[in-house]
Amino acid sequence: MAITCRFPNWGNSLAVRLPKKLVEEMDLSAGDEVELIPADGGRLAVCKVDRCAEFLDRIQGFNWPSPPDYRFDRDEANAR
Repeated sequence: MAITCRFPNWGNSLAVRLPKKLVEEMDLSAGDEVELIPADGGRLAVCKVDRCAEFLDRIQGFNWPSPPDYRFDRDEANAR
């Protein structure tokens, strides 16, 4: 899908305004993070960034075993 748009000013920077059709197709909403990647022919590719999914993928490799004598005590953990 080819979309043409202009870059409006936002202070001293340029803003990117995404058309409604693209926003709906990518399931974007206010506060979502996107990445603009240079593509062939002077184009930009827009990719949705899902930090939560990235984090979950990274921590799956951290499967540290507990010490053999470890016992979780909820009361002790919540004591003040």
